[in-house]
Amino acid sequence: MALLRLKAAAEVLGVHPVTLRRWADEGRVPVVRPGRERRFRSEDLDRFLGQAPKDIPRREALYVRVSGTTGQESSLAAQEEELRASSTGEVVGVFRDRASGLREHRPGLDRVLALAHAGGISVVRVTHEDRLARFGSAWLRQLLEKDGVLLEVAHPKGSAGGPEELLEDFTALVATFAGRMYGIRSKEAKRRLLIQAQQRVSGDDRSTG
Repeated sequence: MALLRLKAAAEVLGVHPVTLRRWADEGRVPVVRPGRERRFRSEDLDRFLGQAPKDIPRREALYVRVSGTTGQESSLAAQEEELRASSTGEVVGVFRDRASGLREHRPGLDRVLALAHAGGISVVRVTHEDRLARFGSAWLRQLLEKDGVLLEVAHPKGSAGGPEELLEDFTALVATFAGRMYGIRSKEAKRRLLIQAQQRVSGDDRSTG
């Protein structure tokens, strides 16, 4: 029998230490206290792993995203179709966003995070990691793990979007910062600024090509 510390035991179970601490507090995983710190028996962890599929239903949230606010319906549909086809549990819902992967707050993503925090799902699934976020997806993964939710990426390597989508994300970022800098609030002004930014970037690409 081996007595493991919290971090080592969490690695055995493949969850975040915060998740294991919560499970221990709830009595789902046996814990012993030979001293002031809690310890986990290796056989208890093995037993829990064998029971986990029964004790923890697989409830999936499918997250799909495209950068453009119009069009790209086929891309959203293709992402959803792929995720549904490979699902191995109950699909609680499909959450969609039409927004840049650089945008922090997105309605669909916000609903996924709220559902995860409420304990309504056990898995979040995406086709590519940059569907979740262009940058900073590791932070979102850690946030989900703290709520006991696993992030699964169908294609761990590579990007779902090509140069065109990356350009859209970049110009959206430029427009956002410029709008904040100059206090531009109207949608029409932001739209004109975005078009100007796209034209400048396209012109630079032609001149350096």
